[in-house]
Amino acid sequence: MKSFLQAITDRVSTKKGMWITLAAWLVITMLLAIFAPSAKDYEVSRIDSLPDDAKSVIAQKKMDQYFPNNEGTPAILVFQSKDGEVQLQKLGQVLDKIKEENIKGIDQIIPIASLPPQATAGFFSKDKKTAIVPLSFNASLENTEIRDSLVKVKKVAADATDYKLFVTGPAGIAADSLDLFSRADVVLILSTVGLILILLIVIYRSPLLAFIPLLAAVFVYEVVNQILGIMGAAGLALSNQTLSIMSILLFAAMIDYSLFVFSRYREELTSHESKFQAMKEAMRETGMPVFFSGGTVLAAMLVLFFAQFGDYRNFAPTFATTMAVIMVASITLVPALFTLFGRKSFWPKIPHVGEAYASKHIVWGKIGRFVTKKPGLSVVIIGIFLLVSASNLFNLKYEYDTMKSFPKDMPSRQGYEILAKEFGSGDLAPTTVVFESNGAVTAEQQEKLKTALESRPHVDNVRLGGKTKDDSVLYYSLTFEGNPYSVKTIDALKETIDHFKKIVADSGLEGKLFFAGETAVKVDDRIVNDRDVTVIVTLETILIFVLLIVLTRSFKMPIYMMGTILISFFAALGLGTFLSNLIFGIDTISDRVPLYAFVFLVALGIDYNIMLVSRFQEERAKHNVKEAVEIAVTNTGGVISSAGLILAATFAVLMTQPIQLLFIFGFIVAVGILLDTFLIRGILLPGLIVLLEKDKKVSGNR
Repeated sequence: MKSFLQAITDRVSTKKGMWITLAAWLVITMLLAIFAPSAKDYEVSRIDSLPDDAKSVIAQKKMDQYFPNNEGTPAILVFQSKDGEVQLQKLGQVLDKIKEENIKGIDQIIPIASLPPQATAGFFSKDKKTAIVPLSFNASLENTEIRDSLVKVKKVAADATDYKLFVTGPAGIAADSLDLFSRADVVLILSTVGLILILLIVIYRSPLLAFIPLLAAVFVYEVVNQILGIMGAAGLALSNQTLSIMSILLFAAMIDYSLFVFSRYREELTSHESKFQAMKEAMRETGMPVFFSGGTVLAAMLVLFFAQFGDYRNFAPTFATTMAVIMVASITLVPALFTLFGRKSFWPKIPHVGEAYASKHIVWGKIGRFVTKKPGLSVVIIGIFLLVSASNLFNLKYEYDTMKSFPKDMPSRQGYEILAKEFGSGDLAPTTVVFESNGAVTAEQQEKLKTALESRPHVDNVRLGGKTKDDSVLYYSLTFEGNPYSVKTIDALKETIDHFKKIVADSGLEGKLFFAGETAVKVDDRIVNDRDVTVIVTLETILIFVLLIVLTRSFKMPIYMMGTILISFFAALGLGTFLSNLIFGIDTISDRVPLYAFVFLVALGIDYNIMLVSRFQEERAKHNVKEAVEIAVTNTGGVISSAGLILAATFAVLMTQPIQLLFIFGFIVAVGILLDTFLIRGILLPGLIVLLEKDKKVSGNR
C-alpha cells in the first residue's frame, strides 16, 4: 500500500502531475455540477428508523391492514382564542372554507360542527378557549407538499377568523422541520467556513494557508454533494440531520489533513530548494498516515451498515462516500494545491533552505521534555482527570420526547405544548392496541379485555376504537396518565407488551395483542438503540484496532492508542454532559448522542494518535524511546493542537443547529476533541510510550 501511495504522490508532486491533478479535479467538479442533481433535491426531514420486524412496525401494519381508513399523515389543528371562548359555529365555518379550497392532499378533516354535543366536548379545553381539530393528509404526499398545503390551511384560517392557529402532529412537525433546516443549512455552511478562515489566519498568520485548505474543501464539498445527489436519485434517503453532520465532517477532515500535509511540507522546504521535491518528500512521510487516517474514519462509517436503526444506517453510505472522496483529495488535490503556490503559501513567514525545522513548537517542546522526564506523574495526573470526568456517566439521563429537541418558538412545538397543558399529556399520543383473534370476540369479552388493559400500571383510560365486520379483530385507544414520551410511561408499556399473553388469557381469549403509536415506537427505539450501541462499539473497536496493527506493525502500540481513545470518549461524554447542564441548563440528552459521539470521537481522535505514533516510529529508527517521543511531540504538537482547535470549533458550529440533539452532539464532540488533542495525544499517550516501550540496540552511528 505504501509503495502504491508513494507512486501516486510522487507523480502528483511533479510539475506535470500537479497541473493534470488540478485540471482533473476542476473538470470532474464542473461536470458533476452541470449534469448531476444536488443532495438537497432528495433531502427528507425523517427516515424510517425501525427495522421491519420491530413490534410497533408490525402493529402499525396490522392497523393499516384491518382499518385502512386510519392510513395517512395526521396533523392536529390547534385553535386558540385571544379573548373569550372558541365558538363552535365559527370554527365550523373555518373548517368548511378549508374544505372548499380543495387543498392538495387533505384526506379527512373532522366536521366537529355537525357532531352531537357530547362528541364535540372532547375537542374543547375546559375553559373553551382552545379547540383541536384532527386532520389527515394522504400518505403519498412528500413533506414539501404537506408544508405547502399547510401554508394554505393557515392562510384560509387567518382570513376567516382571528383565532390563533398552531399545527402540530407528524404533519406539522415535518413541515416546520423543513423550514428550520432550510435556514439552518445556510447558517451552518457560512459559520463553518467563516470560523475556519478566521482561526487559520489567527493561528498561522498567513492568508494563503487559510485559503488553500478551504479551496480544497469547497471542491470536495461540491463533488460529494453531487455524488450524494446521484445516490439520492437512485433511492438513498438523505436525512437533513445526516447532511448537516456530513458538512461538518467534510470541512473538519479536509482541514485536518491539509494541515498535516502543509506542516510536513514546510519542514521539507527548509531542506529542499525545489518546491516539487519538497512536496515529494513530505508526502512520502505523511501520505500514508493521512490516507490511513481517512481509512480508519471510512471503516468506522462502514461499520454503521451493521446497525438496525435507520438513522445510524443512513450515516453509513453518506459518510463513507464523503470519506472516500476526502481520502482521494488528501493525496491528490491537497498536495497539488500546496505545490502550486509553493513557498508563497506560507507568506509572510516563507521557509528557506537551511533554516531550523519550521514545525518545531516551543511550548510542545517543553511539554515533550517534561513527559519524557516524568512519564509516571504525567500519566497519573491525566488519568485521574479523565476517570473523574467519565464518572459523571453514572448521572446520565436520556430524553425521549423529540419535541423538546426543537426550538421553543417552533409552531408545532407550541401547539404540542398547548395540547399538553389544556388536554393532558396522555392525550398527546394515545397507544393503539390491536387484538387479533381466531374467531369472533363477544361484547362481554371485549369489555373484559378493555378492563384488563385499564388495570395495567399508569394507564388512565381505554376506549374501543373500532372492529372488523366479523368481530375477530378490534382495536383500543389506550391513554396513559403521564407524558407518553416519559421514561416511566415507556417502561410501563414495555412491561405491558412483555405480558400480553397473560392479559389475553386473563380475559378468557385466544389471540395476539399488537401495540402501535408513539410510545410503542419509543419502546422499540430504545431496544434497537441499545443493541446497536453494543454492536457498533464492539465492531468499530475491533476493526480500528486491527487496522492500527497493520499500520504500526506492532501489537502493543495499538493497545495504547485504542485504550487512550476509549477513555477519552468516556471522559468527553461525562464531562460534556456535566458542562452542558452547568452552562446551558440541559440535564438530559437524546439516546442517539452516545453512539454519534463515539463514532466521530474514536474515528477522528485516532487520527492524531496515528500522526504522533507515525512520527515516533520514524524517529525511533535513529533515536532511543525518550528522544523519539520528545521529537515526535515537539514536531507534531503545533500542527495537531491547531488542527484540534479548528476541528473542535468546526463541530461546535453544530450548536447553531435548531435541534437539541445536534447542539449537544456538537458540544460533546468539541469537548472530546480538545481532551484528545491536548491531554491524550500531548501527554497521556507519549507518557505511556515512554513507560512501556523498551529501547532496542541501534547499530551504526547514533
